[in-house]
Order: sequence, then C-alpha cells, then structure tokens
Amino acid sequence: MRKEIHPEYYPKASVTCSCGNTFELGATVPEFRVDICSNCHPLYTGKKKLVDTAGRVERFQTRMSRVQQLQKGKKN
Repeated sequence: MRKEIHPEYYPKASVTCSCGNTFELGATVPEFRVDICSNCHPLYTGKKKLVDTAGRVERFQTRMSRVQQLQKGKKN
C-alpha cells in the first residue's frame, strides 16, 4: 500500500444504536451512531409488525375477492 493516501483505520471503532446498544468494530471513523442494529431490528428479534397505512391491505383483499367472484361467474 502506498503511504499517506489511505484513511486511518480504527480497529475498535465504537458504534452506538438508538436503542442503547453499543459495540465495537473496525472502521475508518472512530465512532458513529446508527438508528437500528441487530439487537433491535424486527427481523432478528422476531417482533415483526405489519404496518397498514390507510387500509391498503383491506383494499387489496376486497379487490382480490371481487376478481375471484368475477372469475367464478365466468366459469358458470
């Protein structure tokens, strides 16, 4: 590697999550903050929530039921 062109490497950079979890890893900055980590991410915690804004799921389900009814009507 050429000298003086690479950023400084911090082998024990401190990472702080908004949930309060802290851990260390290697990075080119000494410390940084993240909004979500493996300690609080729904995929890892098993607390996945379905956020239904403006009833989109219900609207989709009603459309699908209408389509299925039309398809049944065409078959008869």
